Amino acid sequence: MPHPPRFSEDDPYLHQVRAIALALPGAQEKVSHGRPTFFTVKVFAMYGAVVKGNHASQALARSVVILPDATEREALLQDPRFVIPGYVGAYGWLALDLTHGIPDWTEVAELIDASYRATAPTSLVRQLDRG
Repeated sequence: MPHPPRFSEDDPYLHQVRAIALALPGAQEKVSHGRPTFFTVKVFAMYGAVVKGNHASQALARSVVILPDATEREALLQDPRFVIPGYVGAYGWLALDLTHGIPDWTEVAELIDASYRATAPTSLVRQLDRG
């Protein structure tokens, strides 16, 4: 049985995340586990997450989930906007709560870019670098 949608198509934060993610070479979108998920061969970003240990919470419904560089993960966790999401957090992923103040879309784009670079095939990363 498929998961019900856990997002709204008219969410302006989703529109911003989608525009950033889908501008990357070879990026595609699918709905996985009820949430918009952005991928090439592997997933590089998701919109929305569950709170680790509290899956009923809607606290991270408007978040972007990314895979940061392992060397930056601990520093990001010092910022209260970043949390370890349920399920994928154990694999290094972090969620940036977009409702914690006004989102800095340049920062969001940089985080998505870094996650993309960590997961995308080398040929796509080269395309990105050629711009």
